Amino acid sequence: MPDHAFVVSAAGVRMPGILYGTAWKQERTAALVEQAIAAGFRGIDTACQPKHYDEAGVGRGIAAACANSGLARAELYLQTKFTPLNGHDPQRIPYDPRAGLAEQVAQSFAVSLRNLQTDYLDGLVLHSPLADRGQLLEVWQAMESLAAAGQVRQLGISNCYDFALFEYLYQTATVKPAVIQNRFYADTGYDKPIRAFCRQRQIVYQSFWTLTANPRVLAHPAVTGAHGRTPAQIFFRYLHQHGVVPLTGTSSGQHMREDLAIFEFALDADECAAISALF
Repeated sequence: MPDHAFVVSAAGVRMPGILYGTAWKQERTAALVEQAIAAGFRGIDTACQPKHYDEAGVGRGIAAACANSGLARAELYLQTKFTPLNGHDPQRIPYDPRAGLAEQVAQSFAVSLRNLQTDYLDGLVLHSPLADRGQLLEVWQAMESLAAAGQVRQLGISNCYDFALFEYLYQTATVKPAVIQNRFYADTGYDKPIRAFCRQRQIVYQSFWTLTANPRVLAHPAVTGAHGRTPAQIFFRYLHQHGVVPLTGTSSGQHMREDLAIFEFALDADECAAISALF
């Protein structure tokens, strides 16, 4: 990926402007991660949540890609998640559900390091807020301990659509969230207040469900046909120019190459304004 395809968070961490997402890949995970890295992806998103992710498969895919290409671990941005108890299949919880919250975080993180065959992570994301603010802070402080120990370079939160809660976490945390990863769709108003807050503080807003949730946008003339590119490319490029890092979970080699090609062109101000009007 070219240098201009990367962004830098408030934590000073450099990450690619598009990430490869690994949810729902199951037994294909390792092969698809290896393929994505070979295609040029340098950022991988996963989670220590066997219900939706094969995190160990992600690790095998990374190891194979690095062995085949000579790519160093430091050249990849690798991000995983701690998933609270209610987000797990009760039969496949990667930590002791009877342990305290801080210990759950520590155990989950240790599993992630083993799964991903690494001794540090670039990003650790809380998969979803806990209902109780006290519990939220307890989990966050456990994540802060991992950052303080140098085991993870930055922290973030996902599936957080309540602006007041996100602001509370930011104001209360010692290690501020450097990433928020949310569904990008109309039902949340595209997180406009949260994204504005992020822009002011250099917090990286990562989007998922970006294409699936926006068929109306992708079918609009403002997005179709421009620059001889696909609607997905135009939409992803628009988001990149507006400070959003999209995730793509495609299993198509052609789509992987197309997704990475969004850094080969730019949209002008009029084109961006036409797309912004859709929101």
